Amino acid sequence: MERIQAKVDSESAGTRLDQFLVRHSGLTRSRCVQLIEEGHAAIDGEGVLKAGHRLKDAQEVVLNIPDARPAQVIAQDIPIAILYQDADIAVIDKPCGMVVHPAAGNEDGTLVNALLYHLDGLSGIGGELRPGIVHRLDKDTSGLLIVAKNDRAHLSLCEQFKARTMEKHYLAVALGRFSQESGRIDAPIARHPVDRKRMAVVADGRESHTEYRVIESLKGASYLDVHLLTGRTHQIRVHMQHIGHPLLGDAIYGAKHPTVKIPRLMLHAHTLRITHPSSGKIMEFCVPVPDDFLNVLQKLR
Repeated sequence: MERIQAKVDSESAGTRLDQFLVRHSGLTRSRCVQLIEEGHAAIDGEGVLKAGHRLKDAQEVVLNIPDARPAQVIAQDIPIAILYQDADIAVIDKPCGMVVHPAAGNEDGTLVNALLYHLDGLSGIGGELRPGIVHRLDKDTSGLLIVAKNDRAHLSLCEQFKARTMEKHYLAVALGRFSQESGRIDAPIARHPVDRKRMAVVADGRESHTEYRVIESLKGASYLDVHLLTGRTHQIRVHMQHIGHPLLGDAIYGAKHPTVKIPRLMLHAHTLRITHPSSGKIMEFCVPVPDDFLNVLQKLR
């Protein structure tokens, strides 16, 4: 069990208990609220169950963080490529076809099942012994994915993602030729108004921004470097369809190439740049496209 202890100074007087604990523990606000409501917080030796309790000058605040409980998801010895790992983070090269999170229809055999088996020193997220998925990759998207191994790392990476200081580039192949070598798509995304399994550009959707650059013009297609500025569900796929250049191999938003059979979604998370949660060091990771992606490129050249 970890113990956080801090004294309220004059500047913090009047602050909510949960906000004070966020500042001193490095945990997310939702996690602090959970711990308070479960009876793990005390002020001057007396338990407090209200996250909104206002603090007074010179009070002593204690938060006991219990050890993470075993995850409900089972660990499975599924081969995965761990490119980097330390006490805070792990960087994975996810293959095309692997689901990230267990869900209805995919209760096991997922990346999370594999991570629970292979990761060293996992201390858990939100009180559960599990990896923290900071950003997701669709089942049929391959490439780089970063996971947090503890609450503090998870909070840091989520804040980087929100502040857009985490830089992510994808390689993609889209249908057709582009009239410009580069561009930016600013189009809000939300759940499709009719088909709830799809996303769409919707006027009152969430702000979404994607930059792209043409690497190479192909036969009836274009090889792209795509810079993701926001992280909406299916963002690249929806934005490319929106501008009339759907991704090849996309069963939901794409279109068939007139002459070449495309066996997979042509989207690959290629590079990732982050600030390390503990050291503050800038780290960049890069993973080449897999063979099935490269084979399609060669057929289109």
